[in-house]
Amino acid sequence: MLRYILYVALLISTTSTFGLSQPKVTPDPMVTFLKEYLDIKYNGARFDTFIYVAAKRQKLYLISSDTVVKSYRISTAEKGIGNLSGSNQTPEGLHKIAEKVGGDLPINSVIKSKIATGAKVEPIKEAKTTNSDHITTRVFHLKGLEEGVNSGANIDSYTRGIFIHGTHEEGLLGMPASKGCVRMANKDVIELFDSVEVGTFVIILNN
Repeated sequence: MLRYILYVALLISTTSTFGLSQPKVTPDPMVTFLKEYLDIKYNGARFDTFIYVAAKRQKLYLISSDTVVKSYRISTAEKGIGNLSGSNQTPEGLHKIAEKVGGDLPINSVIKSKIATGAKVEPIKEAKTTNSDHITTRVFHLKGLEEGVNSGANIDSYTRGIFIHGTHEEGLLGMPASKGCVRMANKDVIELFDSVEVGTFVIILNN
């Protein structure tokens, strides 16, 4: 009888060890919504690892395998969401990372036209504008994938030069402040740069 009791106890312990009696992990509701939305809107395109820019929240999320790996405070356009060339607005819709620039640059390096200038600028931590829009540290150049939304004449995200990039105005992160791009803190943009590859999907939504 004692041997039988010990056998049952061992069986219960083994079952627990292998996770058969452990509670199920609840999926992140935001990720579940996003995956369903993207699957419907983009005809079943696979989104395993992707970047989600939530303009109203002023947050950028790195999502992989149905999990939010990291979230970052950002700034999208001060003038809101829009796709027209010259509007200084941030475009919505599906994009991909077409180019990554600055992988070997020191933090706070100034980049112009996707070329390092050799200059550096110290980040401003106060919530104030300098009326300049330095692009710093790292650049992701985005290509729109939706014809008539962010791709095509007069609305083309790539031609407009829509970037995810570092900024010297770090004190304004968390509020709309850019001239159309997606701004990040310099340390954060390095981390993101090292986490994703060219071709990674980027979805920008006004929510």
